[in-house]
Amino acid sequence: MADEEDEPGFDEEVEDGSSGVDVGHGKRKRLFSKELRCMMYGFGDDQNPYTESVDILEDLVIEFITEMTHKAMSIGRQGRVQVEDIVFLIRKDPRKFARVKDLLTMNEELKRARKAFDEANYGS
Repeated sequence: MADEEDEPGFDEEVEDGSSGVDVGHGKRKRLFSKELRCMMYGFGDDQNPYTESVDILEDLVIEFITEMTHKAMSIGRQGRVQVEDIVFLIRKDPRKFARVKDLLTMNEELKRARKAFDEANYGS
């Protein structure tokens, strides 16, 4: 039984200094928990998913964003992340590439619509 006390259990958190945003009290600040809860519900999870599930998913999201940012900074212009760098990195994943393409197209359409709206209201 003495061996079991040395190993952390499921309820205990092990501080390993890994990725994430640390706040002074030893707990990580959760940046996307509200959005992830809504997404999980939208994809068929319970309306109030377990906090542990949301935390694990958020850790994965932050890790993915961090890795992609580091990769994007290493290609193209050094030290800067540009949209083209992200598109270049995901070009071989058809689902992600299609989603980014859709979002970029929608962003351009929204810019054009705002510009036309502003010209209609303030151009005359």
